[in-house]
Amino acid sequence: MSNTPRYLWKILPGLLAVLLVACSSSPPAATSTPVPVGDLASLGPLASPSPGTIGAEGAPIPQAPPLADLSKAATGQDVDGIKCETAERVTYHIHAHLAVYVDGKPRQVPFGIGIPDPVTQNANGFPFVVSGKCFYWLHTHMSDGIIHVESPSARGYTLGEFFDIWGQPLSTTQAGPVTGTVTAFYRGRPYTGSDLRAIPLTAHADIQLDIGTPLVAPEVTDFGKL
Repeated sequence: MSNTPRYLWKILPGLLAVLLVACSSSPPAATSTPVPVGDLASLGPLASPSPGTIGAEGAPIPQAPPLADLSKAATGQDVDGIKCETAERVTYHIHAHLAVYVDGKPRQVPFGIGIPDPVTQNANGFPFVVSGKCFYWLHTHMSDGIIHVESPSARGYTLGEFFDIWGQPLSTTQAGPVTGTVTAFYRGRPYTGSDLRAIPLTAHADIQLDIGTPLVAPEVTDFGKL
């Protein structure tokens, strides 16, 4: 990981430098209520995660198919009041991480969610989106589950809004095209709220969705420099 920033600046001149500077100066969005979470031990034994190879953003890229492709993703129209703009809006810029498992096996969160017609360059052997038709305030640059929140103002965003931009359903019985009991984790603890769509996309939050069984222990990623 220590060589990653130097490599990215060589292949993606200026882009990540702007992202990192903007992120470091972004204030936290206000949260009015605490996130409802429970005790991890209450779930019993959990399977070990198999996240994949660490990518250029510091998060693992699963060697697995995506949970869903981009065929139903938004293509430029407003979604939940979230716009797709020709340039990234980095007045408020944070990152959250989403991992997904189906019956104990990892699935990718694909690159290009929230970036219609994505154009990529190679970053440490994996595609990294450098441009596209436009950028939604919630989007992914790589298939590592890092959700970029890049907004013109500091406000709260949710996992449900991200799934809406992806064009995929999310509930306690379905995530994307996969049906079954969905167990969510937030910052390493089981999410106990009734609405998974309400899970907040907060700075450096690890979020995990397990569809079916066995349940997989929540991942701990290291993307704090983003």
